[in-house]
Amino acid sequence: MLNKASSGGTEFPFSSMLKEQVCNDTGKKPFEFAGCNTKIGHGHELKTNHGTHTAEKRFECTVCNKEFTTTGHLKIHLRTHTGQKPYECAVCNRKFSQRGNLQKHLKIHTGEKPFECTVCNRKFSQRGNLQSHLKIHTGEKPFECVVCKKKFGSVVDVRKHARTHTGETPFKCMVCNKKFSQISNLRSHQKIHTGEKPFKCTICNKAFKDSGYLKTHFRTHTREKPFECTVCNKTFGYQHALQIHLRIHTGEKPFECSVCNKKFSQSGILQTHLRTHSGQKPFECAVCNSKFSSNSYLHAHLRTHSGEKPFECEVCNKKFKRKSDLQTHLRTHTGEKRFECAVCNKKFGTENSVKIHVRTHTGEKPFECTVCTKKFSRKHVLMIHLRTHSGEKPYKCTVCNKKFNDRGNLFKHLRAHLGQKSLELECVVCKKKFGTGQGLKYHARTHTGDKPFKCMVCNKKFSAAGSLRTHLRTHTGEKPFGCTLCYKTFSQAGNLRTHLRIHGGKAC
Repeated sequence: MLNKASSGGTEFPFSSMLKEQVCNDTGKKPFEFAGCNTKIGHGHELKTNHGTHTAEKRFECTVCNKEFTTTGHLKIHLRTHTGQKPYECAVCNRKFSQRGNLQKHLKIHTGEKPFECTVCNRKFSQRGNLQSHLKIHTGEKPFECVVCKKKFGSVVDVRKHARTHTGETPFKCMVCNKKFSQISNLRSHQKIHTGEKPFKCTICNKAFKDSGYLKTHFRTHTREKPFECTVCNKTFGYQHALQIHLRIHTGEKPFECSVCNKKFSQSGILQTHLRTHSGQKPFECAVCNSKFSSNSYLHAHLRTHSGEKPFECEVCNKKFKRKSDLQTHLRTHTGEKRFECAVCNKKFGTENSVKIHVRTHTGEKPFECTVCTKKFSRKHVLMIHLRTHSGEKPYKCTVCNKKFNDRGNLFKHLRAHLGQKSLELECVVCKKKFGTGQGLKYHARTHTGDKPFKCMVCNKKFSAAGSLRTHLRTHTGEKPFGCTLCYKTFSQAGNLRTHLRIHGGKAC
């Protein structure tokens, strides 16, 4: 007797076949496995599922002895040994060992992304990619590296990471024998030999050897920035850029200089820094032939010729040649001082400012004059000092044409023409006037008793950095002021001047 399926009128000789057709039409799954309550639409699938629970693995690979529950799984596995890839993409001719992988790949060409994130609505071509993405929102990282305890969102990521410890490079190029830690890197590399660039941009027709490169390139057209910092909400077009940015928050500096052990957050910054040791300056200005250690320094320098100032302050519209100068300037509006001195807790707007300030505590003077070997704590002070040897006086008074080697000395001189002792910088306690804000600040400490500069050797405190520097010489024994007549040396310039009277006040 024939049985009919109600949906399509198809006749079946056996009721079991009819039941299976009904499953296909209705989506019902009548077969249930008691071990895990899994429901299955076909009886033969029940047998396969049963094998996974009973650990029945009767089919063994003759190459590596790995066992499988079905001949189908063994057949697919054998392709990892034979290299057989029977499934070919009709668009780019790429081949795959499994039909499922081909179907996933085809979505690259069709643009189909059926899996959508319910949090940010981002779409994905594969369910696995969506599941990995969801961990960005949940912060879930259940897979831990057994070596360094770093955690990852997927088992694939932790396996890839493990190779950074083992140095394992299991994927080998058959053309040049170069090895790679990841198969995706090998596939991308192989296109160097073939010249293949199957992934073309639909907007500008630029072609790429890798779908990832095309995806990244496409953002130059869309301006899309899908990678967001969870700390400050800043967005980035590339995941790598986000990873580098996150080091600002974590303070991580994984790249260490092998010469001075200084650490950096980016490999490129380390490479630039290494040139301070080697003296290498490969970037030359075509206008004045000045050489620089980095391309960014050269570009910043070129603006001194062009006068270009592309970085504008949104608050006061002041323009700057360099982005870093704008960022420093912005803190004058915000009042932000996030860099603190570990000795006296004074705060500064830039990391470089606190670094320079710390030298007032340590007495460090890393900048040495090549003519007289005198040392300085700041580079620009050394540059001013060098003019005493060269005779250069670049600052000219517009009133009397007198020239000066330092801008500060020119300003002091101009006040003589203006009849001003100061710019009305007056001490509120004793009404004494000063020519500079710095002078007034130092003077104010005579009233407040403030002594922010502490000797690291004996803990004695001083109101001025210069006084601390002079004091430190009592510990180091340094005597930088020498008499050229009798070669006696002194720790202070004042003591040398007193000594000169013995010689009749002759200049040394």
